[in-house]
Amino acid sequence: MSIGFRILNRERAVSTDLIARFAALPVANVSDAMHRMTGAGPRLMRMHRSGAMAGPAITVKARPGDNLMLHKAIDMAGPGDVIVVDGGGDLTNSLMGELMLAHAINRGVAGFVIHGAIRDADAIAEANLPLWAAGVTHRGPYKDGPGEINVPIALDGMVIEPGDLVIGDGDGVLAVPFEVASEVLEKTEAKQMAEAKLMAQITARTNDRSWIDETLRRLGCALPAA
Repeated sequence: MSIGFRILNRERAVSTDLIARFAALPVANVSDAMHRMTGAGPRLMRMHRSGAMAGPAITVKARPGDNLMLHKAIDMAGPGDVIVVDGGGDLTNSLMGELMLAHAINRGVAGFVIHGAIRDADAIAEANLPLWAAGVTHRGPYKDGPGEINVPIALDGMVIEPGDLVIGDGDGVLAVPFEVASEVLEKTEAKQMAEAKLMAQITARTNDRSWIDETLRRLGCALPAA
């Protein structure tokens, strides 16, 4: 096995039922259900106009500035897959542009997360396939490798394994590990219900705000006399 230059098959993927249920939930609430300890960092910016994303990861580890393995990953992807690329965060050369995106759309790819740069930013925004990247440059990529497909990768400390759930919306992207996806979903749906109840109370002006002063007193904050 050639470590650093290899292509593997994905052996597992989150179920379509889980994907559909996560797709209806805000990324922020999923993050809360994971104790706010996981994230890919603020460098990943939404490059499409609007819309959310949810799907199983195909992972790519690319040499900075080289997109040979990303091309191969698009050819391997099936409908609903999310392609996640560890390009080292390098912004010197773009890893994909309009033509690659068009091919991915034809294959039914659900979205991209690229820890690197893209180009043809206006066309990508217009196509509106969910895509997050670290930056934009007109300088094109090389196609020499090496790289890996369907190996564990990490984006700013967020570990993604092949088949993990990857979600994204206006607040950013998040990977939910395959093994705990059902547990995280249950906690997130419970939080969503609690927030809906609180929103109804806010709308009716019946929400209880006493917890703020109680917390301040517990922390030893001096409050003005009532």
